[in-house]
Amino acid sequence: MNHPQGVHASTRLRRSLTGSIMAGIIICVAGCQVAPSKTVTGAGTGAAAGAVVGGLAGSASGNSSQGVLAGAGAGAIIGGIVGLTQEMKERKEQDRLAQERAYQQELARKRAEEAKNKALLDEEMAVAQGFQISDLELTEAQKKVDNAANRLAKLREERNAALNKKKALDDANEKLLSTEAEIVRLEEELARLKNAPVENTSATTASAPSADAVRPN
Repeated sequence: MNHPQGVHASTRLRRSLTGSIMAGIIICVAGCQVAPSKTVTGAGTGAAAGAVVGGLAGSASGNSSQGVLAGAGAGAIIGGIVGLTQEMKERKEQDRLAQERAYQQELARKRAEEAKNKALLDEEMAVAQGFQISDLELTEAQKKVDNAANRLAKLREERNAALNKKKALDDANEKLLSTEAEIVRLEEELARLKNAPVENTSATTASAPSADAVRPN
């Protein structure tokens, strides 16, 4: 009487395991379509870890094969979900960065276009103003430029002349100081030599014996 109940329980367990495994496969396939690397890796890692845990749990209950299948299915589901979630986050961040780059590029393009339009507008205004300038006005402006240039050249000439005078005066003063110092030195030297005692060379000559006096007979 107990055998049919055991058969029904085993059948329900197999169906549950089959459903779990199929769910894991579906998640893996969906993950492959969205992000193959993270989802598949997560599902495979979860399946392997779940199989180990399920095998250990099944061994304790006396049915290791069902434990391995159940653990693998549950691990695949959990790992696939974790991998898919991580991949979706990364994809979302990549999309945000792509949108930011696109925004910056569009902003740079608009600024360049505005600068170009402003340059064209300034040029058009300059052309319009040029039509309003008469030849007499242009001639007067050129005369003012020439007069200003001549005035500037004259001022620079006066400035250089003043600098040359200052330099010439400094050189003259330096030369004067050097000459006066040499004069003082020579005056002191000559005064010392004039007042120095002179030896009596004539007396020295008289006291010395002559060559004839010391010559032998």
